[in-house]
Formats: sequence, structure tokens, C-alpha cells
Amino acid sequence: MSRPEQIPFDLGCRHAYGREDFWVSESNKDAVAWIDKWPHWPSPVLIIFGPLSCGKTHLLQVWKQETQAREVSLEDLNGLDADALFSKAIVIDDAFQAAGQEEAENTLFHLYNLASERGGHLLLAAQQPVKEWAIQLPDLKSRLMAAPAVAVHPPDDLLMAVVLTKLFSDRQIFVSQEVVQYTITRIDRSFLALKNAVDKIDRKALAEKRAVTIPLVREILA
Repeated sequence: MSRPEQIPFDLGCRHAYGREDFWVSESNKDAVAWIDKWPHWPSPVLIIFGPLSCGKTHLLQVWKQETQAREVSLEDLNGLDADALFSKAIVIDDAFQAAGQEEAENTLFHLYNLASERGGHLLLAAQQPVKEWAIQLPDLKSRLMAAPAVAVHPPDDLLMAVVLTKLFSDRQIFVSQEVVQYTITRIDRSFLALKNAVDKIDRKALAEKRAVTIPLVREILA
């Protein structure tokens, strides 16, 4: 009789978001340079855009820690007025989701004005450049279109390897470089693909009480 497969408990993982955990490469160096220019930005707003899971959230968390910024969500934009939300430094992840929502757009517009008047700054992240957001409020669109925007590009091989190693490390899993190189050459070139691969590998390793090796990874990616 074959052994029944053990069902792994999802205990989560520790996401390391410190500056020391962020690897600068060709794909993100321009965005990092803009973060380092703060507080000498030429506008109250800086916009970082790039594909899903490319490191934008990590950059926002680095800036948040360095500036003691307030993190504002879409729910906040729809539920609170700008005066209640205002801080000298504000981060808004997935800011493009405010586009097309009247209350959220108005709150964001007033936050921009308050930052301009009071010497504050907003750091926004999105998957697309502003020109592709479905913004309905003309004044908000004109201000965001005029703000500096910087792209985070798809990762190169070196960054893929570093991020994959970090994702395993966040789960207290330490793998050989042979496993890392084998994995990155067999998945899509995106951080989302890395996250999905690590999740599947981790769950299989836990369920079968196996080390993370090339044979195990081969079974997952097959």
C-alpha cells in the first residue's frame, strides 16, 4: 500500500522588505535612483510602473521605512477625505485602481494638492503608465501625466536568480545554485512565475518530506 500524501499546512512565509534585501540590477536601477533622489523630486508625485510582481511593492516599502510614510489603500481613498489621510509622505500601491472611481479620484487629486502646498510627497505604483489609466477627472490626469514616472523592467538572469534565492530564503528553505539555475531557465521571465514556482515546490517538498533538489523541481515543472 502506498503512503498517503501528507497535506501541508500553509504556515505562510516572512517577506523581507528591507533596503538590504533589495537587489539593484539593470531592470530596476532607474527606479532606485529616483527613490534615492527624495526629497529632491521635481514634483509632489513619483510614479513607478511595471508588470505584476516585479518589485514595485518592495521599493515602496523601502521608501516607506526611510520616510515613515503613510500607506494609503483604495478603500482609504473611497472612505476618508484628503485632510484625514494627509501625511508628509504617502505610498499608494496599485494606484491605477483609483481610476474611474469618482470618490477615489477626487481624494487622490486633493492629496496631490495638499502635498504640493505643504511640501509633501506621494509615491504611487501601478502596472501601467498613467496614460493607460482610465482617469475621469481631467485635473487629476493632467497632474499625474506631468509627474515623473519610471519603469521597472522584466528581470534579467542575475536578478531572477537572486529573487528566487530570496523567495526560498523567506520560507527558510536554502537551495543550491544548481537548483536555482535549473529553475530560472525553465519558467517564464517574471517575478510572478518565480513566486508560483516556489509555492508549488515548497508545498510538494513539505507534503513528501523531501529536500528541494533538481529531481523534485523537475517533477513540478514538468
